[in-house]
Formats: sequence, structure tokens, C-alpha cells
Amino acid sequence: MAHAAPAPGARRRAPRTPDVFSARTHRAAAMATPVVLGLVYGYWAAANRRDGDAITGWNVLFGFVTALAFAVAYVAVRTLAPRLKRELHATLWAAFAGCAFGFLYSQAGPSVLRSTAMSLAVAAGVFAVLFYRYYTHEDAEGHPLPH
Repeated sequence: MAHAAPAPGARRRAPRTPDVFSARTHRAAAMATPVVLGLVYGYWAAANRRDGDAITGWNVLFGFVTALAFAVAYVAVRTLAPRLKRELHATLWAAFAGCAFGFLYSQAGPSVLRSTAMSLAVAAGVFAVLFYRYYTHEDAEGHPLPH
């Protein structure tokens, strides 16, 4: 059976997956994500710092302050990054990931040089992955490609 040829320049769009959650659920998730990630990060940093010793009040305070700082930085990056071009967008997320990893790694007690080298390696990996993703999913002006 014969089929009509597609018109020149016409693109077939793949059907988008349906959004099964309501707008209210998305807003709640947007508010809960930084809080949950911050608490996990703060607990992890406090656990690395105490290195198996007893939990103290200062250790708990350190965990909550770290959680607050991480959550604030995460919200700032999540708000600012989409407004940037793909290179800066990937660089900002890479810097955030590198700093977050480097801080956690430094709490375990290695040297400053080792912490810096490890965080730079993580940041480079994150940059490579995100730049590739943004480069392949945007046009030359930085607008998302239609799916």
C-alpha cells in the first residue's frame, strides 16, 4: 500500500508522555526537593566529620547549618542556571557539584590538594555530561528543540 511522502521541512513529533501529576504536586515537589537533598547532604557531612565518634550538639548544629547552606545554594543554582547559555549553564552546575563533592570529601580528612583534585575531577565530569546534554537538546540560540 502506498503512503504519501512527508512534506519538505515537516517534522514528525513524537508523542509526549502524559503528565500524570497535578500542578500542585509539582509545586510541592519543587519545595520539598531542596529540603530533602539539604537534609541528606547535611547528615552526610556531619557523619563524615564525626568519623564514627559520638554525636555531639556541635555535630548536629554543623549538619543543620550545612543542610541550610546546601539547600540555599541548590535553589539559587536551580533558579539561575536555566537563564544562562548552555556553556554557562553547564559550568554553573559543574561548579556546584564540584564544590558540594569537595566539601563532603574534605570532611573525611584527606589533604586539601587531594580534595581539590577530586572535586575538579567531579566538576569536569559533570560539565562534560551536561554540556553534551544541553548542546544536543538546544538550537543555536539556546532554545529547546521540539521533541
